[in-house]
Amino acid sequence: MKLSKYLILISFSLLMVTSCSEDAMDEVNKEQNDALEMDAKNLIPDAIVKTAYETTGTDIAWYATIFIEHNAGTWGQAADADKRKSSNSSSTMNNSWNSLYDVMNICHTIIKKTDPVDGTEKDNYWCRGVAQILMAYNLAVATDMWGEVPFDEAFQGMANLKPAFMNQSEIYPIIQDLLDDGIASMTAATSDSKYADKDLIFGGNRAAWIRAAYSLKARYFMRLSNRDANASTNALAVIANGFTSMNQEMLFAGYVDDLPNANPWGEYWYNRDHNSISQNFYNIMNTRNDPRIPWLVLDGDLGPAPSGEAMETQGGYSQSALSTNYYGWAAPTPLMTYHELLFIETEAKFRTGDATWTTSLQNAIAEAFAYIGDRYWGESVGDPAAYYTAEVAPRLTLGNELNEIMTQKYIAMFEAQSIEAYNDYRRTGIPTMTNPNNSATGLGFVHRFPYAYSEVSNNPENVPAINVFVDKVWWAGGDELIP
Repeated sequence: MKLSKYLILISFSLLMVTSCSEDAMDEVNKEQNDALEMDAKNLIPDAIVKTAYETTGTDIAWYATIFIEHNAGTWGQAADADKRKSSNSSSTMNNSWNSLYDVMNICHTIIKKTDPVDGTEKDNYWCRGVAQILMAYNLAVATDMWGEVPFDEAFQGMANLKPAFMNQSEIYPIIQDLLDDGIASMTAATSDSKYADKDLIFGGNRAAWIRAAYSLKARYFMRLSNRDANASTNALAVIANGFTSMNQEMLFAGYVDDLPNANPWGEYWYNRDHNSISQNFYNIMNTRNDPRIPWLVLDGDLGPAPSGEAMETQGGYSQSALSTNYYGWAAPTPLMTYHELLFIETEAKFRTGDATWTTSLQNAIAEAFAYIGDRYWGESVGDPAAYYTAEVAPRLTLGNELNEIMTQKYIAMFEAQSIEAYNDYRRTGIPTMTNPNNSATGLGFVHRFPYAYSEVSNNPENVPAINVFVDKVWWAGGDELIP
């Protein structure tokens, strides 16, 4: 009898459950505390942090510093890179490729959300402007490091898992258009304070983003110096609207002088200790009696490491005084600096015959000294005027001017700005690199990064076949690979 009652109750309960409508069950199962979509403003911090830390601050820069001989690799993966081991392997830069497309996908989502016609946040021009500028920045890093990359057909999810690749000659106009669009969006914005806590670079300041966009435009115009006869003129045309002081630079300054929240270069040194100051970089500075040597080189008595030939050791050679300096652990990640802009101005003026280029060069060197002193040490690191007079000016002889301009920029871009030093070398061939593996049979200078394993395995029909030791990117004089 009891069993019959229970069966009846169970049957009644099942009947009640199955009689619930599908819509009602959907409501029951819905997670009420997690939004299905985020507002554009809440995506901005993620885009900024990923751009600063993953795109600019870690693997891409850590490999670039080896290839450009700011540092020599003396342990682990850095030593392998110095000896060109695995440089052509699709697994080498897999994480960086995926991180770049992750942050670009975030930017794409924000741009789509804030579309003035079809977006759900049609009047959110501030978020739109930040996303457009960051998209341009990350797209530039992608194409500069890999050459041909997907863009027009990317970010479609399941709708297109095998996007076509695009040539650099197609991508660089898109980069400039994105920066122009970002400037226009920031001009149309109506509120700064509304987004101040989301903006981890400029605190919601529209004018600051506009200056940064113009400064980046100058960088990317000059990148085409081998391909566009108007590159220098175009760069000079926008520089006046860019940074006018070190206080306006595009920096991410969210670090502290302690682990685990230190500058990524500080964490890299502490956790891995893979790098040592390269002999080439040290010699370039030492030949010029550069007063910054004690501020850039730690344990000078150990001696710098010969690129490509160093013994594997942790601490056996001189190391970067910036990475190992606890004050420097809180130093910002530079996306673009004022002294870089001044060096661009110097080169552009020299190329166009503007005689004031020497003044721009003096200003660029002075700001480079100030950057190291202010961001890393909190004190002066030497007299830039005396250095210019004694060591730089005598080297500005006829025919050697560009060599000295780019060498001074190379010194100024040490370590945290090694990505741009890598780009400059591939564009100009200045200064001379000394790694013997650059001329070894079957090896060579690494002109670009190998395509990621994730792309090679999932999109093989579209990934170009390259040899990183042979195939230069287009703006550095290479052939374009997409018919």
